[in-house]
Amino acid sequence: MASTPRLKIEGLSLSRGKRTVVHDVSLSVMPGELVALVGPNGAGKTSLMQAVCGLMKPESGRIAIDGKALTTLGPRERAKALAYLPQDGTVAWNLPVIEVVALGAVFLEPDGARGRAMAALEEVEAGALADRGVAELSGGERARVLLARVLASDAGLLLADEPVAGLDPEGQLLVLERLKARAGAGQTVVASLHDLSLAARFADRVIVMDRGEVRADGAPAVALDAAILAEVFGLAGRWLDGTGAPVLALSRL
Repeated sequence: MASTPRLKIEGLSLSRGKRTVVHDVSLSVMPGELVALVGPNGAGKTSLMQAVCGLMKPESGRIAIDGKALTTLGPRERAKALAYLPQDGTVAWNLPVIEVVALGAVFLEPDGARGRAMAALEEVEAGALADRGVAELSGGERARVLLARVLASDAGLLLADEPVAGLDPEGQLLVLERLKARAGAGQTVVASLHDLSLAARFADRVIVMDRGEVRADGAPAVALDAAILAEVFGLAGRWLDGTGAPVLALSRL
């Protein structure tokens, strides 16, 4: 594994107005990892991702991508280094799908952006949507298109904020399978998830946040142990084996 983290955060604190939403968070993510960022609503997951994208200014701390401070990266360098899939799936104009997805590749390969866009659409099984207007799509179709835009960027760091929210089970599995495959090919993926069972199934590591702090960080069975499940989520959990991969079964306390 490469010695330089793809993403390194040191002592990061963030505020919204007078409220601290992330407090003294430090973590590293290596190339080839799929990390699930989990926690209750208001835990600070979205704020953390927005700070990594440069959309929030830290109160304190440092963010580095491939060893370079985020503050030293210009817009073009930043666009090549990371891609961000936000929770809000709104697209302002009814552009053809192929044009929306091509925006993800325009900094990487301007002349080949449409080709990369089509390949990304095929990757998420949405090639048939290429000529449709994005405003005419269903919510699930639009989610695939926006994921394809991120994949078309070929950025080393992919950030996905609730990428499976509102999707049916087949769509959820497709999204996480594609993100897992990208991590397997050497990209770094950080995805915030509310479904702990999916996090346990797909993630190499799980980072648990609560009230702006990291409460656990490790392999799924380590980070989502009985104490964390009870204290952070108010849940009881059992790890089941014998199905080919560990499965996390949850119930209310």
